[in-house]
Amino acid sequence: MSSHSIEIKPVLSKKDRKIFVTLLWDIFKDDPNWVPPLIMERMDIIDEKKNPYFLHADVRLWIAYKNGMPVGRISAQIDELVEPQHGVKTGHYGFFDCIDDQDVANALFDTACSWLKENGMIEVIGPFSLSINEETGMLVEGFDTPPRLLMGHARPYYEKLVHNYGLSSVKDTWAYTLDISDPILPPTIQKLVDRAVDKGQVKFRPINMDKYEEELKIILDIFNDAWIENWKYIPFTEAELDHAVKELKMIIREDFTYIAEIDGVPQAIMVTLPNINEIIRDLNGKLFPFGIFKLLWRLKIKPSFKTVRVPLMGVRTEYQNSRLSGIMSFGLFEACRQSAIKIGCEQAELSWVLEENTRLSKLLESIGCVKYKTYRLYQKDL
Repeated sequence: MSSHSIEIKPVLSKKDRKIFVTLLWDIFKDDPNWVPPLIMERMDIIDEKKNPYFLHADVRLWIAYKNGMPVGRISAQIDELVEPQHGVKTGHYGFFDCIDDQDVANALFDTACSWLKENGMIEVIGPFSLSINEETGMLVEGFDTPPRLLMGHARPYYEKLVHNYGLSSVKDTWAYTLDISDPILPPTIQKLVDRAVDKGQVKFRPINMDKYEEELKIILDIFNDAWIENWKYIPFTEAELDHAVKELKMIIREDFTYIAEIDGVPQAIMVTLPNINEIIRDLNGKLFPFGIFKLLWRLKIKPSFKTVRVPLMGVRTEYQNSRLSGIMSFGLFEACRQSAIKIGCEQAELSWVLEENTRLSKLLESIGCVKYKTYRLYQKDL
């Protein structure tokens, strides 16, 4: 597709994928809060041979060129799990990044939406890059701080480009920040947690890295169960579970990942991850030849990160309306906090939280969390 000097080309080769990933360096070149992603990791995500999402989804990627230069990108996805789960022929878009040019943005969205419509979709929702279990939503508030691990960043003008194309906001997700240097639980709550532990009602334990794969599958199984009723949620497939277990092994820490048990059965989880973005900023996206050694040194040998992110937490549905739900959640928060401050961490991000999840929002705010970033999802009928 072309319009004047604008040309939209499909991503077909490894060279194209490299351009798709690295055009961000131009779009964000003057943004002090942008963190260059690891190029190799980003290329793996959009590689159908390496990402199990492609086993149940048809994905197309496009690059916008203006006067021969790459100036924007977008993806369109048709996930075969969506209609059986939610009953609607919904297509997704993602990886939307663009210069401040409405004609370029329109050309990208026209291409993605036309392909989705031609393949039977009746609406488009996004951005999901690539799925709701990966980067979800477009940053619309909180541009003044860098994104945390596995969270997106955007230019403020993106929202204008999206709205002007005719996409309407459909859902907000929030990121909360928390100062973890001091105890976060009110004394009355801490007493309730301590009493439940003393009476043997609840046990909190770190994961056992000697049983890493088994433990991670327990965590992801609880997460699937806890989130099943959430807006547009799609559970991890078995292949995605296996992939996530392998991908997380390098960064997951035994002392940052806790399971709450009732009568010896895992019923709630919290995964806290080092904020890799904090320690890769100066690598400029490159792991080789020396970046990998810097990363391992800063992550494993002499941890130098001060921030962490909680991307996974949940209580099994059978306990979500019980008294023990709050006790397990609060106990997990405090266990992970104590481990993080022992190695010098100061701040945590808890994300993302759906706008209608008032129970979780109130729980987070009760321990001092402050909403500091908003990620928005958009919808358009096709």
